[in-house]
Amino acid sequence: MEMKHAIESFQTRHMDELLKFHCYVELHLEHLSDESQVLARFEGFPTKKLETVRSAAALYSKLSAVADHLATWKVVSPLSRQLDKVTCYFDKIKMEMETLERGKDEESKCFESHKILFDFNVLTRIKEAMVDVSSDCITLALEESKTTKETARRVQYDFSAAYDDSQLRRCLQMLWRTFQLSFRVYNFAGGQDDRAEELTCALAREMETYPQHS
Repeated sequence: MEMKHAIESFQTRHMDELLKFHCYVELHLEHLSDESQVLARFEGFPTKKLETVRSAAALYSKLSAVADHLATWKVVSPLSRQLDKVTCYFDKIKMEMETLERGKDEESKCFESHKILFDFNVLTRIKEAMVDVSSDCITLALEESKTTKETARRVQYDFSAAYDDSQLRRCLQMLWRTFQLSFRVYNFAGGQDDRAEELTCALAREMETYPQHS
């Protein structure tokens, strides 16, 4: 059987090849009425290799989709709503990534035993993309803070007294939430790039311009 030989001989370190081969296999197997029974008729059919190909392809597709989703995330005003969405999504992927990191070595050995060198660099792509989303949140937070304070000045509030104003209070809370998110992302990613570092420092300075009392 041609498919039996193709699966047995398949090996790769390139994820594009893995995904293409997975599609090729599924196209040939999707018409089987009962896959397990049909394949069982072929002596020595590489069932475990087939399962590994499917598992590796599914894992990479999932991780790549997360990286792409983060890379195309548009942080738009109002930030308060965006923070809810970003934080919720971050909590979800953080738990999944941490679980994967813990079992990565074992998973990698399993793939390698079937001649698939899985590219776990996709995890780095996810971390870098998450740092970029966090940086975009900080950028918008600084812009909204500037606008809020300018509005307060235009209506001739004394800034130190205006801190009791609900709008300024909410703005400070938003800055603090953004700072907390950036710190959590920093820990998740194991660091940050120059842009993220500069923006985090700017965010800290911006928070210090608000009176620290209610």
